[in-house]
Amino acid sequence: MDQEKLEYFRQVLHEEMRALLGEAGKTVSEMTAENVNFPDPTDRATQESDRNFELRIRDRERKLILKIREALERIDKGEFGICELCGEDISEGRLKARPVTTLCIDCKIEEERKEKIP
Repeated sequence: MDQEKLEYFRQVLHEEMRALLGEAGKTVSEMTAENVNFPDPTDRATQESDRNFELRIRDRERKLILKIREALERIDKGEFGICELCGEDISEGRLKARPVTTLCIDCKIEEERKEKIP
């Protein structure tokens, strides 16, 4: 992959990480500032459910941040865009759709097929 495309993907990954970190910071500040004690048990349960949902989302985003960091490391090492199973190039379209991917579409399909077999 040429340097221009690598820089494009580096920028995309950095922008996505900035957005995710911004959301995480906003969630933390909202949760620490929010000190509402609802007298109604149903309202408290709803608030707790909303918090749990928000925390699950942030945990998924935390995992995505780790994948973004790994993708940035692959760019630095010259390994970005190369399938870790077969060693072939990952298509640019796939990388645009999911820049943190480590598998070409054929290997990913095969991996998912194996997961479905008991």
